[in-house]
Amino acid sequence: MALQCGIVGLPNVGKSTLFNCLSNAKAQAANFPFCTIDPNVGVITVPDERLVKLAEIDHPKRVVPTTIEIVDIAGLVKGASKGEGLGNKFLANIRNTDAIIHVLRCFDNENITHVDGSVDPVRDKEIIDTELQLKDLETVESRIGKVQKQAATGDKNAKRAFELLSRYKEVLEQGRSARTVAVDKEDKKVLPDLNLLTDKPVLYVCNVDEASAAKGNAYVEAVWKAIADEDAELLIVAAATEADIAELEDYDERRMFLEEIGLEESGVSRLIKAAYKLLDLQTYFTTGPDESRAWTFTRGMKAPQAAGIIHSDFERGFIRAEVIKYDDYVSLGSEKACRDVGKIGIEGKEYVVQDGDIMHFLFNV
Repeated sequence: MALQCGIVGLPNVGKSTLFNCLSNAKAQAANFPFCTIDPNVGVITVPDERLVKLAEIDHPKRVVPTTIEIVDIAGLVKGASKGEGLGNKFLANIRNTDAIIHVLRCFDNENITHVDGSVDPVRDKEIIDTELQLKDLETVESRIGKVQKQAATGDKNAKRAFELLSRYKEVLEQGRSARTVAVDKEDKKVLPDLNLLTDKPVLYVCNVDEASAAKGNAYVEAVWKAIADEDAELLIVAAATEADIAELEDYDERRMFLEEIGLEESGVSRLIKAAYKLLDLQTYFTTGPDESRAWTFTRGMKAPQAAGIIHSDFERGFIRAEVIKYDDYVSLGSEKACRDVGKIGIEGKEYVVQDGDIMHFLFNV
């Protein structure tokens, strides 16, 4: 499932440093605007303690974690919606992603220039928000022009589309993002290809110095206040410190480093998990002597579609699924033990797969 999160932010806020920590693909982390022009795509392993536990139980020949794609997108400047800087390319790259990781500079450092001359994460956030909102307003107004005439003829779908577009227009003109408009699934079907930039789910990442890695600072507090009425998440990460941690080869050394700065888990690990959640993704497992493997599926997916992620034949010829709950598998210690005490559920085509399910699919083609 090639769902992508795009990392965005103004130049020199730490996007590429963070991306380098997330991925082995080294983006050129130079200290001048637009050092990232073509988006770097990193395929990132999603850390999951449950997969480690299953491997400890089954001792498989191989362990395969699940992954997501993270895209490092060129730094944006004022006027991007009109094509300034690398504006058009930046906006096109964001449009192609499924969710946005918005990096905000929340640290002071005289050696790293700020494109606007001072550190103010709320202002930085508003610059990018405004550019995305202006582009969305342009998209909405263009679409209104197309559906208005159809709506006037009494076309029901066109009328619904016009009403929804008008709601988006009103919100965007107020300087608010499209994601603040409450839209049900049926309405979204009326405009399936609208793909507004500010309607994408967003995670704000406050890039802080090492001293603020555990509890944040005044800049982070300001960001919290600024996003209070948004449906958005916030994460505190010290990207430069994460880069130092990534250089350490030994697991115990990394663990000691984290403890010294007051963290239980690295910011990168927390960020990957948050991005996974942002994309509305969950994990089911297959496990046995040959392989323990994590599979990514979209929340709410039914058993045949989840089976199709392994192979299209599994979905086409789906008969039933055998499901073991993760906690039962861990506490009983094997598939056989679960079977002996009746802890394997037999599920049909309407079963909604749950996060952590251990699945075995029966099919016939």
